[in-house]
Amino acid sequence: MTDTAGAAAGADTAGGAGRGRWLARRLPVIGGIAAGGVLLLAVPAFAHVSVQPGTAPKGGYATVNFKVPNERDNASTVKLEVSLPTDHPLASVMPQPVPGWQIEVTKAKLAKPIEMHGEKINEAPSKITWTADGKGVEPGQFQQFPVSVGQLPDNADQLVFKALQTYDNKEVVRWIEPAKPGGPEPENPAPVLTLTAADGADGAAAKSGGQGAKDTAADAGAVSGSDTTARVLAVVGIVVGIAGVAFGVLAGRRRSA
Repeated sequence: MTDTAGAAAGADTAGGAGRGRWLARRLPVIGGIAAGGVLLLAVPAFAHVSVQPGTAPKGGYATVNFKVPNERDNASTVKLEVSLPTDHPLASVMPQPVPGWQIEVTKAKLAKPIEMHGEKINEAPSKITWTADGKGVEPGQFQQFPVSVGQLPDNADQLVFKALQTYDNKEVVRWIEPAKPGGPEPENPAPVLTLTAADGADGAAAKSGGQGAKDTAADAGAVSGSDTTARVLAVVGIVVGIAGVAFGVLAGRRRSA
């Protein structure tokens, strides 16, 4: 009976040691997978062309940034074309100069004239094109293209800006798919500016065109918040991976001792 119990205890001990060795070998791998998973979750926050901030008050003016990340490891983004909405045309579109980029604003005649500040307007900007003078947006980088737009419509809930991103290897990525309410995000979503109700002093300032400074500050805050979230998630993933490696090393040392 004693021999049987001893054999069973020895088997349990051996089994526990085996499981400990297996866990020690696998922990670094598990930590690396966890880190990779966190990094993958962080990528969608800046993986496609977007408009930031994502909201603006109806009936006013706003300064928005078209944020363009480079998604390729072996090519640079050298051109961005943003088509402006035709169902709700914008009479005023003023891009901010961007060092290293040429800017062209294309206008088109309107099927139906719009009224702005008491005047009828028969044509409006239809497309903005940024073309790089030099290297453009290189791998691992992003670029923002600021634009002042207005007067935003009162009778719409959003504006869709279809964008074409061209790389120096002639590849063109078409960010033109509008998202469907309640549906999953498209593979190549178009940048969307959500329009919110304007009220009080902010609404009056926006309609008078005096919202520039406030919009610029909001833009900086939104961009900083988005980038900070992605960085935090990435750092958390790295820490998890390092912790897994350290635990595995310590476990190995204890086993050797």
